[in-house]
Amino acid sequence: MNRPVDRLRIAMQKSGRLSDPARNLLKQAGFQFRSDKDQLFCYGEGCAIDLVLVRDDDIPQLIAENVCDLGIVGRNVLLEKALELKDSAHSGLQELMPLGFGGCRLSLAVGNQQVWNGVSDLQDQRIATSYPELLSDYLQRLGVRADIVALKGSVEIALKLGKADAICDLVSSGATLVANGLKETDVILQSEAVLASQNTPFGDSRDTLLANFLSRIDGVMKVQASKLILCQIGLNNLDAVLKLLPDAIAPTVSHVWGNQDMVSVQALCQSAVTWQRLEAMKQAGASGLMVLPVEKLLA
Repeated sequence: MNRPVDRLRIAMQKSGRLSDPARNLLKQAGFQFRSDKDQLFCYGEGCAIDLVLVRDDDIPQLIAENVCDLGIVGRNVLLEKALELKDSAHSGLQELMPLGFGGCRLSLAVGNQQVWNGVSDLQDQRIATSYPELLSDYLQRLGVRADIVALKGSVEIALKLGKADAICDLVSSGATLVANGLKETDVILQSEAVLASQNTPFGDSRDTLLANFLSRIDGVMKVQASKLILCQIGLNNLDAVLKLLPDAIAPTVSHVWGNQDMVSVQALCQSAVTWQRLEAMKQAGASGLMVLPVEKLLA
C-alpha cells in the first residue's frame, strides 16, 4: 500500500476482544468507514482516516515501520514490542492515551500448592510466558535470574506439561488460572486498550489530522464518564451541596424565578453519579435532582 501523507492510517484488530469496542469508539467519535472485498482495509468516508485490520501482535510493528500512523492495541502488546525494538532502527513506540476498555493484567502465577514468599522464589526457576521481554525487564529490575520459556499460547498448562515452574500470563477474571490449578502472585503490568504511535511528530498535514482525531476521541472518553446533574438548592445549603460535586466542571448557579432564596444548579460531573451521591445531595438540601446523559462533548 502506498503511504499517503494527507490521511491517517490506523491499525486495529480484525477480530478479537478489542475489535468491537474499538469500532464502537470510532463510531461514537463520528467516523464511518467503507470496507474493501477482503475486509482488511477500510476507507474513511467523510474523514481523512483509514483502517487497516490485522492481528493484534502485528500492530506495533506496522507503526514502528511507518506503515500505519496509529494503532489501537493492548498496552501489554505495545510495551512488549517496544522493548523488543528498543535497540533497533524502528524504536520509538509510545502510548498516546488509554481507551478505557480491554482491561486485564500481566501476572505471575505458580501452582496452588507452592509456597510463595516473593519474586525471589523464582531465582533459577523456569517461567513460561508469551511476553518474554516484559518478564525479562521485570526480573532484571528486581535482580532475579530465571530461565524464560517463550510460548506462543497455552501458557497456563506449562506446569502440567513439566515445561516450567511458574508462568507469566494475562489475567482477566482469574478463572483460567483456577481451572489449571494455579494461583496469581504478583502483577507485572496493568493493561488495557491504548492508542499507540511513534514518539515523533509527522511533520506534515497528519499532525493536524492527529490533533483533531485525539480531540474527538478525548471527547468520547469524557462523555462516557460524564453526567449532567440538575437540581434546586436553598442559598443556605449551596456550599454544602457543591462540596459533593468536586468533579464538576464549573457548575452553573442561577436564581430560581420568583424565589431569591433558591438557586438552580447545573453541573457536568466527570465521574460516577451514584445513588449514594444523590442521596447525600438531597440530605444536604438539594431537591428536584435529575441526572441526564451527555451525548457529545468537545472541549
